[in-house]
Amino acid sequence: MRHLILLPLLLICASFASLSATPENAVWESKLRSDMEAMATRLTATLKPWSVPDRVFKVADHGAVGDGTTINTVAIQKAIDACAAAGGGVVLFAKGDFLTGTIELKSGVMLEIAEGARILGSLNLSDYPEHIAKRRTVMDTNMGMNQSLIFAESAERIGIRGKGMIDFRGQQNNFPGKQTTAATPGRPFGLRIIDSKQIVVEDITLKDSACWMQNYLNCEDLIFQRMKVQNQANHNNDGIDIDGCRRVIVRDCVINSEDDAMCIKGASLRPTEDVLIENSTFVTTCNALKIGTDTQGDFRRIYARNLKLGGIPNDMFSSKGHQCSTGITLATVDGGDVEDILISGAVIERARAPIFLCIGSRGRLMPGMPPAKIGQLHRVIIENISGQNNFRQGSLINGVANGLIEDVMIRHVALGMEGGGTSEMIAGPVIEKEKGYPDAQGFSKTGLPSYGFYIRHARRISFEDIVVTPAATDARPLFAVGSDAADIFLDGFPVCSLAPPAAP
Repeated sequence: MRHLILLPLLLICASFASLSATPENAVWESKLRSDMEAMATRLTATLKPWSVPDRVFKVADHGAVGDGTTINTVAIQKAIDACAAAGGGVVLFAKGDFLTGTIELKSGVMLEIAEGARILGSLNLSDYPEHIAKRRTVMDTNMGMNQSLIFAESAERIGIRGKGMIDFRGQQNNFPGKQTTAATPGRPFGLRIIDSKQIVVEDITLKDSACWMQNYLNCEDLIFQRMKVQNQANHNNDGIDIDGCRRVIVRDCVINSEDDAMCIKGASLRPTEDVLIENSTFVTTCNALKIGTDTQGDFRRIYARNLKLGGIPNDMFSSKGHQCSTGITLATVDGGDVEDILISGAVIERARAPIFLCIGSRGRLMPGMPPAKIGQLHRVIIENISGQNNFRQGSLINGVANGLIEDVMIRHVALGMEGGGTSEMIAGPVIEKEKGYPDAQGFSKTGLPSYGFYIRHARRISFEDIVVTPAATDARPLFAVGSDAADIFLDGFPVCSLAPPAAP
């Protein structure tokens, strides 16, 4: 393997205290792996779709017309309300195109969009009345987003299923606005679910929201399976945002998004815990699998396995090209702790930075809250990563001077990338960006000082069996270590950087 050939050229740092990885690594790693496997087994055995009562309420029987032009908001809501009042059941869209504005899901209601049926979002913004959350969070105070096509709050046993489609019709010419990291006025979300329990989304196709496709804020017991999302119609087109939720399964899903694809956030100010993500594809022009950006709550016990991540394949539609920013992003910039994360088995392709770990001190909170602390990012395993056709930037592990990334194991990595990095990149600046938005592209988009991994403000970071193969000769080393880094190991040996590879 390439790095074994280069081991005699290792540069040893004076700050390294030993010649082998610390035994503490094995202790936390073994426990983390055991805990994650137990959590996955428990969730798989106990978290099941809720039992839908055998009652069917056809929207057509309540006056809805599936002609694609009649506005059916009132009729659909009547069917939902009748279903909830009867104790729950199915609200059925049997066939046709049902145009609607905002509808509110109620407890016990499963929307079923059958094959051959579609829900179409209205193009009139006045059909999306604001729903102000009863409990204020960083989400509504910073983004000011109170509109969506489907809304639920304080509901139990709700869901969406079926072989049909929800087409939100959120194209820019219908709902114009700018790309932003703050408010998104005039561009409704697709689904907005708050403070709710027992949520199921399965088999459905979701297409073209004007903003985020779906946001689940402070919810419990969520199952997403066999869901297909294409969100390439506008700016801020996230695929799914799970925020402060507990007990979550995402399995067998395909998400193609303009912005973050599978995103876990903390704006609810509640912890995100016990999440299993498996057997899914997340492709994007931004970040494929991400914790962040809003990281006010804590994140713990998140297990992701058997995934395809990265930029958008040529045979899938993209509005902004086929490269993505990162395959995996784990970040905390608003005070939340990120800990006990296992990512095992992922193919990352077409990514500028395949792996990005970041601590920052942006500190976005609700008005009147005390300043945020620096969050922790520690106890992370990333393993069995492969993929080709990645781009020049390289992977980045970057904390801050008073907030080091700690206790990370990255092993069994075999990635191909374009190469072509120059010797000037080795000494090129990598800005600190402590207060900024945690975007990997903001550090050094054209190329980090190394083509494999650049590590700064970190300690106890271990690598094993790392192969990154440039397609073109790259003058940079496989590893480069910046300031304030200690106990960085490759296959048990301390390392500052590796000499450049031989020409392929």
